[in-house]
Amino acid sequence: MRIILFLFALFSALEGYSQNQPISSDSLETSSKPVIKESPFSTGFYPVGFFDIDLTYPIKINNYESFRFGFGGITNDRLLENFKFGGHIAYGTKDKGLKWSLGGKARLAKKSNTWIDLYHIEDIIEIGDFSYLTDATVYSIFEPRLVNITQFYKHRTWKSAITHEFSDLIVSELRVANIKIEQIEDYRFLNDGVEFNDYGLAEATASVRFNSKQKEFMGENGLIQKTDIIPNISGQITQGLRGIGDGDFNYTKLGLKLEYDINRPNLSKTSFLLDTNVAFGDVPLTHLFHAYPNSPTKETILQRFSVAGIQSFETMFFGEFFSTELATLHLKHYFRPFKISERIQPELVIISRHALGNFQNPENHLLVSFNTLDKLYNEFGFELNKLIFGFGTSLAYRYGSYYLSDFEDNISFKFTFNLKI
Repeated sequence: MRIILFLFALFSALEGYSQNQPISSDSLETSSKPVIKESPFSTGFYPVGFFDIDLTYPIKINNYESFRFGFGGITNDRLLENFKFGGHIAYGTKDKGLKWSLGGKARLAKKSNTWIDLYHIEDIIEIGDFSYLTDATVYSIFEPRLVNITQFYKHRTWKSAITHEFSDLIVSELRVANIKIEQIEDYRFLNDGVEFNDYGLAEATASVRFNSKQKEFMGENGLIQKTDIIPNISGQITQGLRGIGDGDFNYTKLGLKLEYDINRPNLSKTSFLLDTNVAFGDVPLTHLFHAYPNSPTKETILQRFSVAGIQSFETMFFGEFFSTELATLHLKHYFRPFKISERIQPELVIISRHALGNFQNPENHLLVSFNTLDKLYNEFGFELNKLIFGFGTSLAYRYGSYYLSDFEDNISFKFTFNLKI
């Protein structure tokens, strides 16, 4: 029933937004050039006067909050050109918890799009999530994996960051944060003989993204297509600092990600994603790594039927694996769409995913049980996307060293959602 309500809410929202085109502030200026009005689905924001509504906030679903209703956004140039103020507020119907953020930012240099910000945030985050700061510049209207997440922790964070564009191809962010962690799961971190339940972190993070150069060519559909010449490369380093602010631990976390797409004139496509993460020092489980599992911990295939992720392991159960060192590889091949009609053009995708990792000092993580990825994890599957209204189906199979004794537990059957507006 929850999935049906989710699909109805999602489709209704998409239909409503697709009926409108935002008015660019540039349209108020006289110009001999035609004004290009960007779709809110390409920017992630829907402008209403001097305020840009963030489209990621209105409604989400997860297993801790159930339905999460929210509102968020930031002011735009119609209010002030060099200063912006924003935040969000959200409420979960199951946990009855209110989450919010508030802050602002100031432009330091217009040519390099350099900004400095200051925010206070009180919200929840998934255990084991590792996000590249510069990935925030790459917007996705729908993150399907959020529906299935079960393990979270609460945090209260003060953070300040400087973002800077060295060029159109190189973006960067430097962030410092003071974080107070409150557990939702039963978990204790043993460090220097002391058991920590709730704890504080002080972090400094530097992140950079090299966007790929692209070349253009004419596709068989008569439209201009683009393909990568070199990969998109994201790198990030985080240093935890003990004794500064609320920081209880010293640690270092490193991440390196390569993304490469090959688009072809016949409208087929092959994509590669390689992501590596390493952590040294005294790092609690909340801030270590998982491989983005996406299989609900339920007994049968039909009970696990849900929505497939974009870059996640569909047969890997939530909380099954954690790592202090982790490498994942995602390979996808998109066959040219099957043209049934102008509106119905389903797309077959073959997928191969692999993960390899390690875990140092598992005895320091108390009241939780999990496996390590010291042997290669393998998953193979396919998707048949865009069957109707952007919905499709997927099937994945776990094989190799982590094959489970019950055959049914190695199978994932889900629906997919891909909508291009």
